[in-house]
Amino acid sequence: QVQLVESGGGLVQPGGSLRLSCAARGNILSIYAMGWYRQPPGKQREFVATIITGGSTNYVDSVKGRFTISTDNAKNTVHLQMNSLKPEDTAVYYCNVVNSGTIYWGQGTQVTVSS
Repeated sequence: QVQLVESGGGLVQPGGSLRLSCAARGNILSIYAMGWYRQPPGKQREFVATIITGGSTNYVDSVKGRFTISTDNAKNTVHLQMNSLKPEDTAVYYCNVVNSGTIYWGQGTQVTVSS
């Protein structure tokens, strides 16, 4: 019984920034990894970033140098700081968490990058 609650999406101009947050609530036993995926309009969901136990991070090439994933372990929360946003970053962003071997997904939050 784990619920992921996302926040922080919205409309931003190209070059702007947004910070997404995702809080895991419920029966949090052992989080192995937390991350972010996104689904652009008309496209498949794709990997964006992940952070695993110990702080190791991975990013899709298209966001490297612009996005930063981080966690607040005390609050079971993962953040995605998105800078220098581009129109192609427009998507519904979904957080996920691996807890005790089970993958959970957030409800999604819309990020729109447009002039």
